[in-house]
Amino acid sequence: MDSPSTNTEPASEMKLRKAVFPVAGLGTRFLPATKSIPKEMLPIVDRPIIQYAVDEAIEAGCDTLIFVTGRSKRAVEDYFDRAPELEAELEAKGKTEALELVRNIIPPHVKVLFVRQPQPLGLGHAVLCAAPMIGRDEYFAVLLPDDLIDGYPEGVLKQMLPVAVEHQASVVAVEQVPQADVSKYGIVDASSTDGQQMKLRGIVEKPPVDQAPSTNAVVGRYILHSSVLETLENQEPGAGGEIQLTDALAKQIESPGLYGYRFGGKRFDCGSKRGFLVANIHFGLT
Repeated sequence: MDSPSTNTEPASEMKLRKAVFPVAGLGTRFLPATKSIPKEMLPIVDRPIIQYAVDEAIEAGCDTLIFVTGRSKRAVEDYFDRAPELEAELEAKGKTEALELVRNIIPPHVKVLFVRQPQPLGLGHAVLCAAPMIGRDEYFAVLLPDDLIDGYPEGVLKQMLPVAVEHQASVVAVEQVPQADVSKYGIVDASSTDGQQMKLRGIVEKPPVDQAPSTNAVVGRYILHSSVLETLENQEPGAGGEIQLTDALAKQIESPGLYGYRFGGKRFDCGSKRGFLVANIHFGLT
């Protein structure tokens, strides 16, 4: 692994500057549409799924967006790039509103970076691919666009940030799920709870229903200390030959600490057809 960037923030002045978006998955549940269109570019009303996660990261203060892509994701790169020909045509035709939409997909102060995940070796490996762009003593966000969340009263990442700042620790978003569904998620074990936040003493990936420590499931929002990258680099592959992020999170419990946060808002699983359809209805009517 290349040496990480040395651009760091002192812990006492912690700011969330960088957000990682793992978007290398093939989207097989949406075939044949995803044969030519990346799943992250499928529209929720009039905006692609990925835009909602990007807006959430920017709202939380992130100004460097790191997309971990694969061979079939050129459309994601094109979407966040300038389109001079399109802009010129819209300007010539006086379509000012459409022109502003195209020009303001990403604010001018935000930097967009892309890195390839050469093989699909799991979420932990995808996060590890972003390591050269993360500082040695830095907190960064990870957002899974499939988990589209209409946060209330603000975006989920912004809700989580005060917990990370207060405890100088990593934080994962959690949501209570039915007991029958615990085997589909990473499940946390809390040693104490204070309102919406909980101090974690354990986390297990997809436990059997009768062995789950709780029904609090990790969903696709993380604020992580960069030490997790060293753990991932030295971690042995788990089930299916993949490097699991959950296994690395378990080691964050000792240092710098790991907290769960029950966010306010409604989550839509846009990795499923039903969740994708419900999200379109929800955002189409709001």
